[in-house]
Amino acid sequence: MKISGERLESLYTTMVKIRRFDERTVELFNQGLVKGTAHSYVGEEAVAAGACAALREDDYIVGTHRGHGHCIAKGARVDRMMAELMGRQDGYCRGLGGSMHIAALDLNILGCNGIVAAGLPIGTGAALAARLTRSDRVVVAFFGDGASSQGVVHESLNLAAVWKLPIVFLCENNQYALSTSSKRTIAGESIAGRAVAYAIPGVRVDGNDVLAVYEAVETAVARARAGEGPTLVEALTYRWGGHSMRANLPDYRTKDEEREWMERDPIARLKPALETAGATLMRIKELEESVEVDLDRAVAFATASPEPTVEIMESSVYAPPVAVADEPADRSGPERTMAEALNEAMHAEMTRDEGVFVMGEDVSLIGGIFGVTRGLREKFGEDRVRDTPISEAGFLGAGIGAAIAGRRPIVEIQIWDFIAVTMDQVVNQAAKFRYMLGGQPTVPLVIRGPQGGGIRLAAQHSQSLEAWFAHVPGLVVVAPSTPYDAKGLLISAIRDDNPVIFLEHKALYATKGPVPAEPYAIPLGRADVKRAGRDVTVIATQAMVARALAAAADLEKEGVSVEVIDPRTLVPLDEAAILASVAKTHRLVIAHEAVKRCGFGAELAALVAEHALDELDAPIVRVGARSVPMPYNDALERATIPGQADIVAAIRRVL
Repeated sequence: MKISGERLESLYTTMVKIRRFDERTVELFNQGLVKGTAHSYVGEEAVAAGACAALREDDYIVGTHRGHGHCIAKGARVDRMMAELMGRQDGYCRGLGGSMHIAALDLNILGCNGIVAAGLPIGTGAALAARLTRSDRVVVAFFGDGASSQGVVHESLNLAAVWKLPIVFLCENNQYALSTSSKRTIAGESIAGRAVAYAIPGVRVDGNDVLAVYEAVETAVARARAGEGPTLVEALTYRWGGHSMRANLPDYRTKDEEREWMERDPIARLKPALETAGATLMRIKELEESVEVDLDRAVAFATASPEPTVEIMESSVYAPPVAVADEPADRSGPERTMAEALNEAMHAEMTRDEGVFVMGEDVSLIGGIFGVTRGLREKFGEDRVRDTPISEAGFLGAGIGAAIAGRRPIVEIQIWDFIAVTMDQVVNQAAKFRYMLGGQPTVPLVIRGPQGGGIRLAAQHSQSLEAWFAHVPGLVVVAPSTPYDAKGLLISAIRDDNPVIFLEHKALYATKGPVPAEPYAIPLGRADVKRAGRDVTVIATQAMVARALAAAADLEKEGVSVEVIDPRTLVPLDEAAILASVAKTHRLVIAHEAVKRCGFGAELAALVAEHALDELDAPIVRVGARSVPMPYNDALERATIPGQADIVAAIRRVL
């Protein structure tokens, strides 16, 4: 292929800048200015340089933990990158992300990633966002040979191929996953050869030949931009150094092997093409010297940058709450089931905001196994109501990527227990993305689905897992107990700029209650007093709310006045409402369906013990499930889940 002298100079300069940046990083690491660790890209420069040269400015990339080269090739400023490596406030992530998490959203660099292969679902989601907005933007998602063994690689390739998304999956096969040779861990003749299983092109290219990489990626990008779907490109290359600057591992490669690959130096291999195009040795030296000047300035900039403050750190976890109108003073309306109320919320928000879309298993054609998304496909079309493969980590990660790229996805987990296979995407990606990028991006994502027992689905379909997510900074956790609350809270969750875990109790889907016909939002973080009382406070969640109210009605006959509070939102928690109630009643019972040990009730008890201990006239009593997996037998299930009688007994204990 014919390439202009200007393009050749740009490729050469980019590769030299990548190499010298990482060589300087080693020096700074040895001086103690770069801490933690960093992963050198020396030897692999041709892959990032060639790939990013084939992209437009508005195209996206997703990098890896070895991502300095990806960022530099996409145009990132080396001074801000160096400041980030030093943990300084002027770094791309304000010192909160570090080497493995550098991102520059203004350049459409959607973050490098410390979790192997985790960026592929995110890149797939960015490609989905491009498809939904009918743009011709393309994504390049980098990953390594070691990452190719991860399940989310398959899930992302399959999802992108099924939906013909505009993404190029670029495997940088540097021969080793940390210390283990790819020859010992990867089946088949090549990683690119796997593409045939997805009916997409698979291309293997010399990753130390920048022109070969450029040509291969340019072809793949053109195909993606034309709407023809993804391509898998495998670039064979080699990292010259060890796994990381901190590793200090025994030798695991032979000197002969290292020497052989260094003789294929991608920078040296481009020089003849430069000279053929008319570049003199003096011009090449000028290009190299310009890089040194840039890096000297970058180091000076970084060392002069201040350290980030605790205030910056703490303000970076959550996006500011979105202002919503107060909830209706009049809660009357037609009777609706909780499933119908949730459906109304999604109808309203999808009508109001075309960026809202729904995806999950069986949500489109049949409207979900509990009917919550029924009718959405008919009104909004299959583009915005998407049935997915059974690949929760892949499509949930795609939801994260789409949210980062400007959409507002609602991702349904068909049965909440299945969330366990997505935990990296939820905990390490969605929850931490804003924080790791210095509090700058938003991740407006709702992850919703049915949890809880009571309908005989046994141990793997009946858990109540809210405590898992309440423990993770960066997540909002919502748990409605009535149709009215479900509609208003889901509308607020969809409008929020943070990832929201929206927990629906499957045994409550059929429960009915009045729901205002018009759309309304309930502010997140506001508890609801379901019943006022004087003698004891019961804080109950989800299915336990109705049982607590029934218990209160029974005890009223004995002259006992019970106040029932539903937090509705677990994170953020309405601490003021809880403490005010305890100050009034001086007694506290906490009821939830989850296993009592380490359940969310322990956090509520700790809150009151720390802030209102002197108000208590009796010990706090918690009511929760037995510490056993949910049994299938119906009598044993009833014995496991707390009932009205258990709450009554707990109230009697504190009186």
